[in-house]
Formats: sequence, C-alpha cells, structure tokens
Amino acid sequence: MTTSNSTSAAAAASSSNESAPLRVAFIHPDLGIGGAERLVVDAAVGLQDLGHHVVMYTSHHDPTHCFEETRDGTLTVRVGGNSIVPRTLLGRFYILCAILRNLHLALSMWFTNNSAADKDKLDVIIVDQLSVSIPLLRLTGAKIFFYCHFPDKLLTKRESLLKKVYRFPVDLIEELTTGMADTIVVNSKFTANIFKESFKMIHQVPEVLYPSIQFDKFDRTVDSSLPEVRILTAPNKTTFLSINRYERKKDINLAIHAFARLLKESNITSAAYQSLRLIVAGGYDTRVPENVDHHRELVHLAEQTHGLVTLTLASGQTNRTVPENVQVLFLQSISDVQKLYLLQSARALLYTPTNEHFGIVPVEAMYMKCPVVAVNSGGPTESIQHAVTGYLCPAKEEVWADTLKELLVKSDQELKVMGQAGHDRVVSLFSLNAFVSQLNGLLMQLRFQGSSSLESYGMFGSVERRTIVSVVVVALCIIFYYHFQQ
Repeated sequence: MTTSNSTSAAAAASSSNESAPLRVAFIHPDLGIGGAERLVVDAAVGLQDLGHHVVMYTSHHDPTHCFEETRDGTLTVRVGGNSIVPRTLLGRFYILCAILRNLHLALSMWFTNNSAADKDKLDVIIVDQLSVSIPLLRLTGAKIFFYCHFPDKLLTKRESLLKKVYRFPVDLIEELTTGMADTIVVNSKFTANIFKESFKMIHQVPEVLYPSIQFDKFDRTVDSSLPEVRILTAPNKTTFLSINRYERKKDINLAIHAFARLLKESNITSAAYQSLRLIVAGGYDTRVPENVDHHRELVHLAEQTHGLVTLTLASGQTNRTVPENVQVLFLQSISDVQKLYLLQSARALLYTPTNEHFGIVPVEAMYMKCPVVAVNSGGPTESIQHAVTGYLCPAKEEVWADTLKELLVKSDQELKVMGQAGHDRVVSLFSLNAFVSQLNGLLMQLRFQGSSSLESYGMFGSVERRTIVSVVVVALCIIFYYHFQQ
C-alpha cells in the first residue's frame, strides 16, 4: 500500500512538473527592427501566451526604433552589457565590441539568476545571432537553446591574409560555442545544409523551425486618415515595393536596376510610365554607418545612373507631401501601419537578397495576397511557389524587368488568384500557432534532457572546459592584435 501510494505520488509530481510553466530568457544583441528581431519577439510573446514566464535581455533597446511589443509592456525587456563597452571604438573594433558586450550581458544575466530564489531561476535560455556567451550562460544551470539564423563566419569577406588570420579565431569561437548549446535549430532547410557544411566539428543535426507571422497583426483595417498613411496614399500609382534593411548584402540595387530598365521599355505607354513607382522601405538606424552610406549609394544609383526622380522620408516624417513625379520613394524604418498599407496596395513585393537564410518579408507579403518576386536561392525557394504565389528568378536585372512587365500586364483576376494562393500557403505552413507549438515542444523536451557534460553537445569528445576557455582567450588576443594593426 505504501509502495503504491509512493509510486502514485511520484507520478503525480512528475506530471505536475511536466506541465509547470518554464522560466525562459531570451538574449538578443540589439532589439531593433529586422527579421531576426521579429522572430524572437513573436517567439517570446507566443511562449508567454502559453503561460511561460518570459524576459528578454539585450544590449540595446531604443523605444523609438523597436517592435511595439517590446515597448508597450507586453514583454519584459532588460538592458545590460552596454555600460562598459561601446558599440565601436572610434568606428572600429565592431566585432570585438559585439563579443565583449555580449559577454558582459551574459555575465549580468548570470549574477541576476544566481541571486534569484530557486523558484525564480531560469529553466531555459534562448540565444540567437551570437553564440559566444553560451559557455558563460551554461553556468546559470539553465538549458541553452540556440537558434541559428545563419553562420556568422559566412557573412564576411576575407580579402587579405591578415583578415583571414583575424577571422580564424573568430570563426573558431563561433563553432566551439555554438556546439555547446543543448539544442540547435535553424530557420530553413537551406540554412541546415549550410550549417552542416560550415561547422564540421558539430555532430548535432539541427532541426528546422520555420519563422512565422502573427496573422492578427495583418488582419487589421488600416485607418487611411492617419498622417503616416496619408503621406503614402497614391491612388494613381502602380507600386512595386522593396522591404529590406539598408544593407549592401540585401542587393536593393537589383530592384532599382530592374525598375529603371522597365521604364525604358519602348512599348510602355506614357500613362503606364507616369503611374509607375518603386518604394524602397526598410530598417534604417543612424547609428549604423552602413545604413547611412548605403542609402546615399541607392539614391545616387537612382538619380545619377538612371536619371530617376527620388524622395526620402525619414522615420515618422509626415509633414510633407510626395510629389506625383517621384519615381523612387525611399522610406526609413516604417511603422507597422505603414508596412500593412504598403503590402495591401503594392502590385508586387521585390525581394532581392541572394541566398537569404529564410526571409520573413515574402511570407508577410503572401499572407497579404501580394505576389512576390524573389531571387531563386536560399530560404525563399522554400516559401514561394514559382508562378503560383510569385516568381523565383535569377539575380539578373533583365530577367527581373521582364517579370515586372509580366506582372503589369496581368489582369486583376490573375493577380487575385496568385495572391490568394500565397495567402493559403502561408496559413498552412507559417502560422504563429504552428511555430510556437513546435518551439514549446522542443523546450519541454529540453527541460528533461539529462547530462550537461561536453560530450552531450555532439562535439569535442572529452575536451575539458579549461581547454575551451584557453582557446577563446587566445582567439580574443589575436582579434585585439588584428585591430591594432589596422
């Protein structure tokens, strides 16, 4: 009788523990506006809605340049790791500063967690973008869940021997620390394949967890009387839309080249010529030199190379009108309402990055029944069905110009059919409910995962922790030396 009661009590305790909410922390370097930020915010809100206790840690959070949920009290955001190390030193040392800020943030998390009561200690820490803090975060006793958007080692060029020598320790740190996560997931099959090719020492096979969107955020009615919407309203215009951060790797140039080529078509009528407009919108941060420089480059390309009339509206600017003759309109860090209006009114979305890791914007556009033209590589090949929900094309301006022309001659009914096909595809594959459900399942499995020795992380064999630390220290010394030699 006693044995039976003990067994029942143990089973009940185990069942209760399995259903108990998790204490989850997200650590993200910069809670600005971008696809990676949208993903972690959606994940945090989704887990919180399931009853888990969620807090977000970041080194930078600007209430004027962030997603609404991080500033309206929906999510708890704690800023740290920014009081000692700046983003750059005299415009240099960016990678080194990012590493040190991330380590500082992780250290502050460890102190906070260490001083908390047992019932308030973290169960899981979700890390993305920078893996360097994972060894420190392991000291909290929480399980580490790493979401890999794309290997950082593939996001930089190595033009000189010195740069190659400098990148070697950075890449090594990334691989060593990524492999120390309890669970690794990636955002697409494309990224999964790249991950396996890039990190030879990591034996763990990452699972694919597709990003998602919150349908209710896109089902809202746009108030056309809002100043931020009125300034974009152009009923006589046929608009092609590009939404990307102002970064060179996004290849926004392709959209401008293709649009300019379309305007030069001999059989474009005068009326059609007058009605066409390209809107280039996306994340723009004055703290980021590349954003500022690349915007200038794009304006120069449109005006000086192609002779197009342009206008730039800064984030939140509503105190002017957009002249009818503007052919390329640049928008910096648009609001959610502006994004919704643009996706509703655009003829098509032009998504120009090559080998994009996933690409959440095409998914948003398809949900809004807006056809998408994208480069036929990377994540978009998994989300877009060619000639059904949009077009997958090689990154050649003449091909893109021909595709834009094809979209112009399509009837409203044909566009409606294509738009509906995109909407249905997103509903079936990329719902937030499906994303959060899969994420929650992975976290609940992680909760009861056993050993925390390095052997359980799928790499290194029996390498001791002090060996890992020694390698990281030497790598940081090489990074310092590289920057001081520049």
